[in-house]
Formats: sequence, structure tokens, C-alpha cells
Amino acid sequence: MGNSQTARSVFAPRAAAIALAVLGCLPLANWIHTEVAFPGYAERVADWANGSVIAIGAGIVLALCSRQWQWLWPRRQVEKMGRWVGRHRWRWALTVAAAAAVVYAAVAVLLFHGRAVLIDEMVQVRQAQIFVAGRLWLPEPPYPEFFSSLNMVDAHGRVFAQFPPGGPAFLALGEAVGAGWIVNPLFGAISVVAFAAMLRVAEPNPRTAALATLLFALAPFTVFMAGSHMNHVTTLTCLLVAMAALFRATAASAPRPWLALVSGLGFGVAATVRPTDAIAFAIPAAVWYLERAVRDRRRWVDVAAAGAGVALPIAAMLYFNSQTTGAPMLFGYEVVWGKGHDLGFHRSPLGIEHTPARGLAIINLYFLRLQDALFETPIPSLAPAIGALLLTPRLRAPDRYLFVSSALLVGVYFMYWHDGNFLGPRFIYPLMPVLALWTARFPRLFHEWATRRSAWRSQQIPAVVAYRTVLYALLISAAIAVAVDIPGRAFAYSRWLDVDQIARPRSPDGRDVRNALIFVRESWESQLVVRMWAQGVSHPDAELFYRWVDACRLDSALSGLEQAGGRGSPVPDATAELWPLLADSLHVSTVALSNGSRLRVDSRVGYSRRCAARLAETQAGVLPLSPYTLFPKDGNVYARDLHERDTLLLAAYPKRSVFLLRPETPDHAAMPRIYPVSIDSLRRAWAAERTQSLSNSRVDLE
Repeated sequence: MGNSQTARSVFAPRAAAIALAVLGCLPLANWIHTEVAFPGYAERVADWANGSVIAIGAGIVLALCSRQWQWLWPRRQVEKMGRWVGRHRWRWALTVAAAAAVVYAAVAVLLFHGRAVLIDEMVQVRQAQIFVAGRLWLPEPPYPEFFSSLNMVDAHGRVFAQFPPGGPAFLALGEAVGAGWIVNPLFGAISVVAFAAMLRVAEPNPRTAALATLLFALAPFTVFMAGSHMNHVTTLTCLLVAMAALFRATAASAPRPWLALVSGLGFGVAATVRPTDAIAFAIPAAVWYLERAVRDRRRWVDVAAAGAGVALPIAAMLYFNSQTTGAPMLFGYEVVWGKGHDLGFHRSPLGIEHTPARGLAIINLYFLRLQDALFETPIPSLAPAIGALLLTPRLRAPDRYLFVSSALLVGVYFMYWHDGNFLGPRFIYPLMPVLALWTARFPRLFHEWATRRSAWRSQQIPAVVAYRTVLYALLISAAIAVAVDIPGRAFAYSRWLDVDQIARPRSPDGRDVRNALIFVRESWESQLVVRMWAQGVSHPDAELFYRWVDACRLDSALSGLEQAGGRGSPVPDATAELWPLLADSLHVSTVALSNGSRLRVDSRVGYSRRCAARLAETQAGVLPLSPYTLFPKDGNVYARDLHERDTLLLAAYPKRSVFLLRPETPDHAAMPRIYPVSIDSLRRAWAAERTQSLSNSRVDLE
């Protein structure tokens, strides 16, 4: 009986270790025949191998030398620090949280310049600004194609973000004081404190808990994410608060309804930010509460309190839905993308069939990326956690809860069609506390295992050397990460995200422009997408046409629809009018332009003067509109440049000066500048485009 119980107790961590090793080490995505792949796998394996050899080799040398030179192994000082941490767990947690808040804020200001840089962030900041203005939505403008944005809902005369309201509500706390960037650093620090509180129950060893708190707080994945505007940070804060209260409530010998209420509120508020993440952690919590209530009827008060805590924020979210989408259970992303946005195996809004094989490939990508993003160490980041899972003798109740919740989270995103990669595999960001905890457990578990093995073989010296080798290797790996890899990653993010490009624009002479009508030069294909939206083409169908129809043919077809519909009015059933264009999709290919923009081209199609002009403008440099919709205090109206259709806005704002916003140069990282434009010259150019007939020449894409 004892052996069978022991076998059952170690099965879950062993299975988790194997799954983590397979998903985090093998290129399953490259072996599965989908469009999802992990490029450069062989190079990454070589880097991991070289990094591991360096760290472990140096660790062996230091371990051997430390037996001769005692100063290399300051055991007394470390034990003294460990005793202090054990006596002052809260002081340690608050100190780490305060230091982490400073680091997060530095990243937000120095790396991201306090700005939202991903469209998801921008849309939620815009919704936060709507909340600060005392509204749930904005009235739809007369010509939405000039202002519409991806992930913003324009429906039933209302404009609002497609995301649940919780994330923007948190950002509104900062936007109200003109510092939306401060929200995630503060909530990141709260997450550190909540994690430490959770560990008071989940990890009885105070030194391991202290190390786990430090690893979680300062892991590069945590640091970069906490410096952003992404809603994953506030979601994790709510989940950690909920889990800390859950663990304390279930560990108590008597009902603790106030703790159960706090846990329910945490899960409920998390659901108003990222419902799928909350579900993964709330369902096991509900089962845990119910199981204890069945065994002890006094615990039903905990069930009721937790249920009330969940219900309150959920009710607020349903009210928001009813006031925006018109139905409590209808979310904004369903209005925009339809049922294809939901979890499951079906055709996604991008027109790609999401299958179990594709879901496995995406999950594989997440864990392969996590090998670098988690700690940025030369040793694969997941290796210590895998080792700890293999060496653990048993699981306590909090561990079992975290295992089930983590598995559900991975399962949820296995069924989700989108590849969420920004600052790391962001969809599995809630696994950070679990991975930090098991990473912190590895040194102690390895020491216990090595001691047992050496005692059985009567070889104490190899155990000491092996333990010291492991510690030195981990410390060297961490030092290389801090000195080389993390700064390199920060530099790569600064170059990749082009944060300077979305700064507040100025005129070439450096003067601010205020109270003007400013047309933003977006890419040609971005213009085509919003023009389709204006004709009533759904977002999924617009994505289909955008990806599989030659840009010039689509432009010409849309021009015909716009002329048939009159000034600003869509024609009936524009989708049916555009559908025949897909007949030539096999001849369409994606071409990368010199400035990083992309274009869908059918080489058989000749380009009119109008199409050639649109191509030349894209090659000369383009900017996204979305960042400039977040600059409301300068009095400017920022609108998308749609060329001849701009006359609609010129008539709507007759007294404003008119400018064009575009990059200084074609380089994709060029600074934005505002240039005055002549309305008369624009009208002459538009007239010339209308009268130019289609040519038979091939377009030059160099």
C-alpha cells in the first residue's frame, strides 16, 4: 500500500517534468505540417548546449577550488542571511517588491517611454481614456473609416474596445492622473507581495520561498511585461491575490468567509480582464471549496462568500456588455470577429483552420520561447524547474491545485487559434509564479537527492562537489544573463518596437501643431482594410480579401463600390461584390517592400497611376494611426489619409489647418513629422488619378 501511494504521489510531477521537457526542448511545431514553426531551432540548441557547457564547466572548476579556498564558499554568511530571511519573510517580500517596482517603472519609462506600443495596449488605453471621460463608449463618427482601428468596435453607433472592461479600468487609474504607464509597475509590485503571501502556505521552507519571490519579481519575462501596458500583468495580480486568500482559507481549521470572499473577488476581477485565464484558476478553486464543504458542512459559508466575490465583478462586466454590445453575454471581440474568435477547433477569423495539431504546435512554440524569455540564461530557463519536478518526493495540496490550474491554462490556449507572442509567450504568463517556485526548489531538492545517493554509496565528497557545481553553474548562468543576455534583449526590444516612431509628432522646424486636421499616412493595405469595413465587409472577410487579393485589383473594386454608394454611403452586400476577386488567389504572393511594409501582388496585374501612387507612398514611409488617437490634449484631429475621400473630412472641419503626418524618411524607424499640405494641389492630384487609365506595365517593387 505504501509503495502504491508513493508511486501515485510522484506520478504528477514526473509527468509534468516529461511534458515540460518535450514541449520546451523538441521542435514539434517544425514536425507538424502547419504554418506554425520555430525558425532557427538548430542554432538555439547549439546556443543552449554551449551556454550549458560554459556554466557547468566553470561550476565544476569553482566547486573543486572551493574545497581549497574557503572564501569561494561563504557558507556561514549565506546561512546567516537565510536565517534572517526566515525570521523576516514579510520584510524581505516588501523589500523585493519595492525594488521590483523601481525596475518595472524604469523599463516602462526608459525602454517603452511610457507609451503603449502594441495595438492591444493602444486599444485598451483608448478605452481607459473613455472611462476617464465618464463614458462607457463614444458615439460613432460620421465617417468611421477615417478613425477606425483594429480591435476597436464600431457598431450600432458606438465605439469601444473589443476587450473586456477590467483591463482598461485598471489603466484608467493611471490615465486619470496622466500616467497610465505607472499602473503595471505598481500592480507588478503588488503581485510580488501577493506571491509571497501565497508562499506562506504553498512553500513551508522560508529560504526557498524567499528565493522564489526574488526569481518571480526579477525574472526578465516579469520585468518586461510589468513595464508594458499589457493586461496580463493585472490579471496575474488578481489571480495571485485570489490564490493567496484561497490557500489561507483552505489551510484554516475553521471557515474563513472573508478570505473566501477575497479569493472570489480576485478570480472575478481577473475574469473581467482575461476571462479564459480566470476560468483556468477559478474552476479548480471552486472544486476545492466544494470538496471541503461536502466533508465539513460549516465550510458552505466559504463557498457562499467565494461565489459572491466572483459574482460582483462578473455582474459589472455583464452590465458593460449590455451597454456596449447590447447583450450581457456578447463580448466585443465576438461582435468584431464572430464566433470564429471563440475557443475550439474551427476556422479562425484569419481564415486559417485551427486543428489539434496546430494547437499543439502553438503550445510547443510557447514553451520553446519560454526557454529564453523566462530568465534569459545561457542554460535553458526551464531546466531547473524540470529537475525539481523529477526530484520532488511528493505534492502538497497547494501544489496539486497549481498543477491542475496550470494544465487547464495550457489546455485553454491549446484550443485558441492565435499565437500570442509579445515580450515572450504572453498567454502563458500566469505560469510565472509556478515556474519561479519550482526553479527555486531545485537546489534544495538536488542537495537532498545527492546526499541520499552519497550516503547509500558512502561517498560524501562527490555529493558536496555535485551540489556546489550545480549552485555555481546556476549563479554563473544568472550572472551572464544580467551582464549580457538581458541588456541584449532590452536593446532588441527597443529596436524591434520602434517606440520613438510613435512619439508626439512635430513639424520639420520643431514647432508643435495644435487644433489642426492631421491626415496620417498609413500603408496602402491598411487603407484597403478600413475601406472594406466602411462598406460593411466583416472583419474576417476583410482579412480574407486583404490576404488573398491583389492590392491594385482590390483598390479598383473598392473605388467602384464607393462611387456607386455615393458620398460616405456603403453599397448593399459589398462582400458579394468583392467575392469574385478571390478566384485569382493562387496567383497572389506576399512581397516585402524595402521599408518593411508588405504587399499582396498578382504579377499579371498592371498598375494604374492611382495604384502606382499608393505604392510609392507606402515605399516612402508610413505610420500607424492608432498611437495618435491617444494624444487628445493637443486639440488636433488625427485621421487616416484616404486621398480623394479626404474631402469628406475637409468639409466636416472647414476651419482647421490641414497637415500630413508621415515619417521623415522611408526607413521603418524614422521619426514622424507633420507637413503642411495644399488642398488645391491635392485636388489636382486626385483628379489626375481618376482620369489615368489602367496600364499594362509591371510594377517595380524595389
